[in-house]
Amino acid sequence: MSRIYRVNSRKFDGSIRRSWKCEFVSSDADKIDLIGSFDQTVEHPDLGIIEAGTVSHERFYFNRWYNYFVFEQPAGTLRNYYINICMPPEIGDGVIDYVDLDIDVIVWPDGRSQTLDLEEFEANSVKFSYPADIENKAKLTLAELDELVRKTLFDGVESLRSIL
Repeated sequence: MSRIYRVNSRKFDGSIRRSWKCEFVSSDADKIDLIGSFDQTVEHPDLGIIEAGTVSHERFYFNRWYNYFVFEQPAGTLRNYYINICMPPEIGDGVIDYVDLDIDVIVWPDGRSQTLDLEEFEANSVKFSYPADIENKAKLTLAELDELVRKTLFDGVESLRSIL
C-alpha cells in the first residue's frame, strides 16, 4: 500500500476540480484515513484564512456519499470540520478519485454549521445532467449529515468525529 496518496476531487464529467497529496494513516473495510498539511497560507472564500501548518485529517468512505476533513490549527486546536457530499471514491495505487457533488457542510468549533453551494449543486445538476438517483442520494446525504451535526451539539462538536 502506498504511503503517499494523490487525492483528486473531480467534477461529474471527470475533470479535476482540485488535487493534493496526503500521507496514508490507516484503512479498513469501510474507509481510508489520510493526513495532509497546508504548506502555505490559503485564503478560502468560505473558510477564511487557513494558516500554513494547518493539518487536515481526511477520511474517505468506500460506501458513503460523503467524506470529511478535520482541520487543526498549527497549535493543534480544532479549526473546523469540512464535509463534502460526494460519490464514493475509487481507490487505486496511490490515488483516490472522487466525484464532488458540490454541496459542503462546515462545522465550527462553537457548533455553528453552514451548508454551502446548494446553488452550485442545482446548476451543475443541469449542466452535467445528474441522474435523478444521484440528485436524490446527495439530498438524502445532506439531510443525514444535518441530523448527525444536530445530535453532536449536545455532546460538543469534538464528538462529531466519532459519529461521522
